[in-house]
Amino acid sequence: MYYVETRVADARRPFNFDVRYTTIKEQHQINEEIRDREVRVISAEGEQLGIMSASAALQLAEEADLDLVKISPNAVPPVCKIMNYGKFKFEQAKKEKENRKNQKVVELKEIYLSMTIDIGDLNVKAKKTIEMLGDGNKVKVSIRMRGRQQAHAVMGIDVMKRFFEMLGGKAVMDKEPKTEGRNILMILSPAK
Repeated sequence: MYYVETRVADARRPFNFDVRYTTIKEQHQINEEIRDREVRVISAEGEQLGIMSASAALQLAEEADLDLVKISPNAVPPVCKIMNYGKFKFEQAKKEKENRKNQKVVELKEIYLSMTIDIGDLNVKAKKTIEMLGDGNKVKVSIRMRGRQQAHAVMGIDVMKRFFEMLGGKAVMDKEPKTEGRNILMILSPAK
C-alpha cells in the first residue's frame, strides 16, 4: 500500500493548497507484467513446481488457460501462483465486504445530568441510557457545575452514584465519577 498526494486549490485562497493523502492498494502483477528473471511457481492446486524463469512459468499458465499472479513480490525469488485472477479478485472483494459488514463500531454517547435533577427526570435519563447500552454503545455521563455548585462537588458525585444504581446492573462502570474542572464525568459500558 502506498500514498498519493493530491493538491486541491481553494478558490478563496488561490496560492494555498490543501494536501490530501489517498491510500491506494497495490495491485498484483499478472502475466506479462512479471519481469523477474526467476520466480518460484505454485500450481493452481497448491503444489510447488519449483524455481523457473518467468517466461517458462507464463507458458505453464497459458497451457492451463489461467493467469500467472505474483503473490509475494518481496520474497527471494518472488512467489507466483497459477490461478484464475478474475475469480481471485472477486473472492477478495467478497471477503473484504463480509469483514466490513461484521465490524461493530462502538460509539461513545453522552447523557447530561444536573446536580439538582429530580427523580422523574433521572428515571427518563436512566431509561435512555439503558437503550444506548442495549445497542452496545458506551455512555459518558456528565454533570456541568455552575457557580457555587463547584464548592459542593460531592453532591454531584452522589447524583452520579444514584443514577448508576438506577440502571439495575445493566451497566459496568469503566470510569468512576470524578471531578475534572467544572465537570463531573463517569463512563459506562454494557454489562456482559
